[in-house]
Amino acid sequence: MGSADANKLRFCIDRGGTFTDVYAQVPGQPDGRVLKLLSVDPSNYDDAPVEGIRRILEEFTGQKISRCSKLPTDKIEWIRMGTTVATNALLERKGESIALCVTRGFRNLLQIGNQARPNIFDLTVSKPSNLYEEVIEVDERVELIHDTKDSSSASLVKGVSGEMVKVVKPLDVEMLKPLLKGLLEKGISCLAVVLMHSYTYPQHEIAVERLAASMGFKHVSLSSALTPMVRAVPRGLTASVDAYLTPVIKEYLSGFMSKFDEGLGKVNVLFMQSDGGLAPESRFSGHKAVLSGPAGGVVGYSQTLFGLETEKPLIGFDMGGTSTDVSRYAGTYEQVLETQIAGAIIQAPQLDINTVAAGGGSKLKFQFGAFRVGPESVGAHPGPVCYRKGGELAVTDANLVLGYVIPDYFPPIFGSNEDQPLDIEETRKEFENLAEQINSYQKSQDPFAKDMTVEDIALGFVNVANETMCRPIRQLTEMKGHETKDHALACFGGAGPQHACAIARSLGMKEVLIHRFCGILSAYGMGLADVVEEVQEPYSAIYCLDSVQEASHREAALLSQVQQKLQEQGFRDENIKTETYLNLRYEGTDTSIMVKKRQDGDCKYDLDFVELFQQEYGFKLLNRNILVSDVRVRGVGVTNILKPLALESASCSPKVEGNYKVYFEYGWQETPLYKLENLGYGNVMQGPAIIMNGNSTVIVEPRCKAMITKYGNIKIEIESASSTLKAAEKVANVVQLSIFNHRFMGIAEQMGRTLQRTSISTNIKERLDFSCALFGPDGGLVANAPHVPVHLGAMSSTVRWQLNYWGENLNEGDVLVTNHPCAGGSHLPDITVITPVFDNGKLVFFVASRGHHAEIGGITPGSMPPFSKSIWEEGAAIKAFKLVEKGIFQEEGITKLLRFPSSDDLAQKIPGTRRLQDNLSDLRAQVAANQRGITLIKELIEQYGLETVQAYMTYVQLNAEEAAREMLKSVAARVLSQSARTGDKSTVTIEEEDYMDDGSIIHLKLTIDSVKGEANFDFSGTSPEVYGNWNAPEAVTAAAVIYCLRCLVDVDIPLNQGCLAPVKIYIPPGSFLSPSDKAAVVGGNVLTSQRITDVVLTAFQACACSQGCMNNLTFGDDTFGYYETIGGGSGAGPSWDGTSGVQCHMTNTRMTDPEIFEQRYPVILHKFALRENSGGVGYHRGGNGLVREIEFKRPVVVSILSERRVHAPRGLKGGEDGSRGANYLITKDKRRVYLGGKNTVEVQSGEILQILTPGGGGWGSPL
Repeated sequence: MGSADANKLRFCIDRGGTFTDVYAQVPGQPDGRVLKLLSVDPSNYDDAPVEGIRRILEEFTGQKISRCSKLPTDKIEWIRMGTTVATNALLERKGESIALCVTRGFRNLLQIGNQARPNIFDLTVSKPSNLYEEVIEVDERVELIHDTKDSSSASLVKGVSGEMVKVVKPLDVEMLKPLLKGLLEKGISCLAVVLMHSYTYPQHEIAVERLAASMGFKHVSLSSALTPMVRAVPRGLTASVDAYLTPVIKEYLSGFMSKFDEGLGKVNVLFMQSDGGLAPESRFSGHKAVLSGPAGGVVGYSQTLFGLETEKPLIGFDMGGTSTDVSRYAGTYEQVLETQIAGAIIQAPQLDINTVAAGGGSKLKFQFGAFRVGPESVGAHPGPVCYRKGGELAVTDANLVLGYVIPDYFPPIFGSNEDQPLDIEETRKEFENLAEQINSYQKSQDPFAKDMTVEDIALGFVNVANETMCRPIRQLTEMKGHETKDHALACFGGAGPQHACAIARSLGMKEVLIHRFCGILSAYGMGLADVVEEVQEPYSAIYCLDSVQEASHREAALLSQVQQKLQEQGFRDENIKTETYLNLRYEGTDTSIMVKKRQDGDCKYDLDFVELFQQEYGFKLLNRNILVSDVRVRGVGVTNILKPLALESASCSPKVEGNYKVYFEYGWQETPLYKLENLGYGNVMQGPAIIMNGNSTVIVEPRCKAMITKYGNIKIEIESASSTLKAAEKVANVVQLSIFNHRFMGIAEQMGRTLQRTSISTNIKERLDFSCALFGPDGGLVANAPHVPVHLGAMSSTVRWQLNYWGENLNEGDVLVTNHPCAGGSHLPDITVITPVFDNGKLVFFVASRGHHAEIGGITPGSMPPFSKSIWEEGAAIKAFKLVEKGIFQEEGITKLLRFPSSDDLAQKIPGTRRLQDNLSDLRAQVAANQRGITLIKELIEQYGLETVQAYMTYVQLNAEEAAREMLKSVAARVLSQSARTGDKSTVTIEEEDYMDDGSIIHLKLTIDSVKGEANFDFSGTSPEVYGNWNAPEAVTAAAVIYCLRCLVDVDIPLNQGCLAPVKIYIPPGSFLSPSDKAAVVGGNVLTSQRITDVVLTAFQACACSQGCMNNLTFGDDTFGYYETIGGGSGAGPSWDGTSGVQCHMTNTRMTDPEIFEQRYPVILHKFALRENSGGVGYHRGGNGLVREIEFKRPVVVSILSERRVHAPRGLKGGEDGSRGANYLITKDKRRVYLGGKNTVEVQSGEILQILTPGGGGWGSPL
């Protein structure tokens, strides 16, 4: 890149959302020049980075430079910048007006996505808006050919990936022209293009680009050029993001570059990408820019701390005003190929940075007897109370009250005129008001409770905030098989150093590192980054000697490309490094790993893949093919620009600048304050201490020791603290209650991640059809991670049934397995694994995991038979069995149960499981998930003691009960206020009913006591057990009720037994909601659960009915099986329209991507789109259902299990009903045959299954 010029300035800039940070290397100033400006300050300057450069140029040259004139470049060697321009445009939806161009039949593909709801308890089903304004469908179609014998060789083409494709319908250019012209007439001149299988056959996309460019489109983003990888949805979303953001970025960069004189061409100007590499302006595009700023921080801490200050792997902790970024570094950058930002999936190499909605601006609330921090933020305006703009209490206010923020060292930029200091008086006053509320509540619970002081409350909120931020750190490390405590915490950002010691201690870490430029580390990191060029192409093959050789040929061509690109930017060969990766996965899974070529050039990708897979997922898959998906080459132009400067050893003890009172766990303590610039290498400060590092305040807590390192950074040694919490109180400590809620939920979530990580089946690993939970010693639910709603609360009855069944015959090392509906199960494919946990021989708690096994035996493959009439026909039914007995896995016993289902009253033999090894592997994964939960709870017991942990297991349930009671009171009050009733107004009774398609009635009489906050759900009048399979075990009804209650509570209460404490559920025995133990139930879990939910929510007048079905589709033959659930329309509500094409209520599983669907199965997906006008009309319209058309390329058995084909989803308050669903078979002779709601059919090659899913009901009379 040419020789460095020591007489010129070098600029590193991070343009953030609130502040722009500038670090400049100035000749003669070894420490550099640091500048911080507001990113937006239109009254003073147009652009913050330009203004920062102008000010430093003025200082350096001594010459006045007008803001109106172009900046001289003769004194500038290079400029490196990260910017949030792209991120902000995405968050605020202020990008370019774009259109989407897709293959005909897939108009709504990106809107549907994977069908999942972002928040399962949000009845409004709020989803981020589409980035595109218009959609045009292109007449073209390419098919993958699995068997070349079935097609003439003349019609086949070999794709880029090596797969054979057939161009069934060439691109119709003449039909496309008027569509593109129409877009231009509407003022849309940017286009995103995603055509089916363009990753391997990009010719049609390229033709669209040529035509669009010739017609005057200013920007076209091709999915095949941006991310040539299989999976149409993420590839299409990436193209949309790129088309939406790139013009905005180009406009900004053009404006930035125009502020300099004509000599800018000689200045090296580079921009930070999401992958931690730099790129010139010409190659800086939208889809690679969204993590530009945070990436600089990761580069900053990794390149200055790892290896220089510690050998431990690092956790990056970047805490800002509204959010906190968490990352990990252990010698190499950890990258992901796909991430979701502001609702948009981006498929491109990017650093693995996890963002949490918790920061200095997180709101503080006291609700239902517990402290709550965030996720809402007070924002920059009005901001926290101390900003003097009428804001609300936030974490920053708590830090100010505790003395963690020193007003003397904060600039006076607050108030309406932005000239006032931080307002400590008003902040204390607001905390005093909150203290009255908290202490009044505590007295109502315990008349002898000691009042909490303002400081106690502020510290409590800080502790809760810390625990909120610890959860994602634990997840980031432990879900990848690493121990959190073995890391060092690399802390930076404006607010992070105030929390570093507490967070490290909570995580069990012994070491905190705070960079000397922690406040501007993202900017400083720009100067440490290298220039990166990447190219990738798809290559689909089974891993073997031949495919490795072919991959090597492709590698050589890609290497040549990246080397040429870097050479064109001035890099010499000796400064260019290259890395080659193969993207590998096991056959039958979607879990790919980018495997790097060994440094010695040895092509042992398969061995490295198996090792990496086992490290991350905990197991190997034996006798399973490894598949190649992509070849990737990364070229790095090494810059070696910023070098850390070693300090001289300190010649004297550290200078105390002053003493301040700071509030810690044991009260106010006189605390010395030091300035980092006055400290030298080797200075040691015992905690408590304050170190001012520019605008960042570093809090060194008591029992911690800070020292200044050789490179001027701060290293803090943490002494682990033993808990002082006692369980002697009769009521919960309101602060610890929130912390334990977080810890218990975190344990359930980590169990889920372990299960996802160690399972092998698509249902669990990719569709996420599982749930994990922990329970008290009585089987009462303590925490249930919200994975699949139909499992919510239902496992408690399973655990209690096993507890009653086994009694005293439970021993340490036992693990139980069950799936029978009469034992608290849902349906047979959902197998529950339960582990009792003992302490000194005493049963102290349970952990359990429930996962959907795709095959459990029964009369049809997939174990979801539409016509089962008894439980035995649905597969293996296990009431109680010890899967592990005293530590020994009982493989022989469980194999017999799975392979040989039996019945006393059926003479015929029912087939056992067709995928035994998958069952055994997933059962072992469930055991491992339970073991993870046990380990984490035992760590909690070690920290707090068994008595305390068990006490808080009870307290969190009482807390949830209180929240549920308050909700029921408010609902009763609302219903009473809307009625014209006289007399007793303390109770309200509502009756509601709905029908299954066979005419069976679900009847509910709901009685709510508005004084006590209690509800009685009486299902008397419900139809008897049916001669079919939509009978629902009692646990399903309980899950539906707890789901509805959680949706009606508008705060994030814990999901536990307490939610049901104020609720009584009566189900008449013998009804189809409480069937006999012989009844078929496979449809109850997936169909009847949805109808129960509709009835309950209608009774509460919460929203109109949603699609009321899961549209279960299975197909296969003796060689394979496939299962999916298809979304539909959600019901409208009093203030919202229903959402189209989503999973509703009791399920939230993912849909297989169309390209993966066609790649792996003998099918052609002709259409997957919204079913227009199927949502019920109303003041608020119901969501539309979906249309799914599948052609089968060989004979298979197809089963459909669906509802709402007879009775439509009802509207509410005058809103009209949604459209009923329908299932058709289009035969080879073009007959359209109606299949009804439940059917099994042998489909021939060339026949098409058409499924139309129901729409949601409307709300309110149409205008």
